Amino acid sequence: MPRIQIINTGTELMLGRVLNTHQQWLCRQLADHGYLVQRQIAVADTGEAIVNAVRDSLAQAEVVITTGGLGPTSDDLTRDLVAQLLGRQLTTDERVLRHIEQYFLSRRRPQPESTKVQALVPEGATVLMNAFGTAPGLILEIPPHQFNPTDRTAWLIMLPGPPRELRPMFSDQVLPQVTRRFPLPSTYVCRTLRTTGMGESKLEEAIAQPLKALTDAGLELGYCARMGEVDVRVSACGPHASTLVASAEKMIRALLAQYIYTAEEESLEQVVVRLLTKRQQTLAVAESCTGGCLAHRLTNVPGASAVFWGGWITYANTAKLQELGVSAATLETLGAVSEPTAQTMAEGARAGADADYALAITGIAGPAGGSPEKPVGTVFIGLATRTKTVVVQQLNQMDRETFKYVTTQQALELLRRELLAEQVTPA
Repeated sequence: MPRIQIINTGTELMLGRVLNTHQQWLCRQLADHGYLVQRQIAVADTGEAIVNAVRDSLAQAEVVITTGGLGPTSDDLTRDLVAQLLGRQLTTDERVLRHIEQYFLSRRRPQPESTKVQALVPEGATVLMNAFGTAPGLILEIPPHQFNPTDRTAWLIMLPGPPRELRPMFSDQVLPQVTRRFPLPSTYVCRTLRTTGMGESKLEEAIAQPLKALTDAGLELGYCARMGEVDVRVSACGPHASTLVASAEKMIRALLAQYIYTAEEESLEQVVVRLLTKRQQTLAVAESCTGGCLAHRLTNVPGASAVFWGGWITYANTAKLQELGVSAATLETLGAVSEPTAQTMAEGARAGADADYALAITGIAGPAGGSPEKPVGTVFIGLATRTKTVVVQQLNQMDRETFKYVTTQQALELLRRELLAEQVTPA
């Protein structure tokens, strides 16, 4: 297996202005294909830091991946510095230059002269065309003994910094070449089950002991917790890898059936949109404390327009009263954060949109506004169908941003389970 190191360049990373998502995403993609990253570092956009990092990594690894520093601005130094380090001339790649020109033409935007620098390519580089931007990626073969004392040729892979450019380039162009150039010595099988509604510790308690015989036989079991969900990863190497992983997945599905929402690379909102699309049904939303986060997540999914009608952001009590039919008496006696309010919001949204389903959310995001009866984090989620309405109460005592995301996760999961339950309910 090749030794792999990742170098993320960017002063903004060192200042804490930007979250380094590249490290997590690249490591995940590689690990899911059986390649483990040996080391990952982040360095500022300075010549010395970048050169030292690339030189050190090439002395230790067969695959070195850099991110950032390939753009047109004065702090995009990686391309030039690597060419100098390797002693390779930079020449204009006409195909890349035409791509950059077409990029601006197609968007009817003037092309800054500085963007042409992105067409400069180090001698001998394999160019990775950028379908979502202008800076190409580059792969450079480093001959034995230039930096690494071994007899193996190393690869230096240079990727653009923006995630929307880096991720498809890595998945579509880099990963296939890595797997061909550095095949694994034995069969590797990996499966990830994405869950929601159960914490990481409780989830481990539920499956670790039942899977012990398989882990003793070589199965690797891992967990990755994120806001509102936990991934369970099972993997194995060797001739029995497929059997081990298949047995583990079957056992986990039996133990965690209701909590698993997918085994694919898709979000919960993608799953919900897919289920609604398959059933040719529609959804409306009514949001108070989440302020449109639920609608935002749904509209991030391509094709959501086929099923998502729209919704209401009724943040003020008057909006709940005027737009969704919540009664003044309910607001006065029980409050905006109550089961009857959530019920009426859901029913009002469903009727107003004539949708098959409606989700409603009302709660106390905090940090103020709570009481002993309704502490900060209290939230009511309503789901209205054409035949019934259900309301669930949750307590999400988190910062406001996390509260909004986790609450919308709970709402989407409430709808997902309803959709699946209706599939198996006899007519």
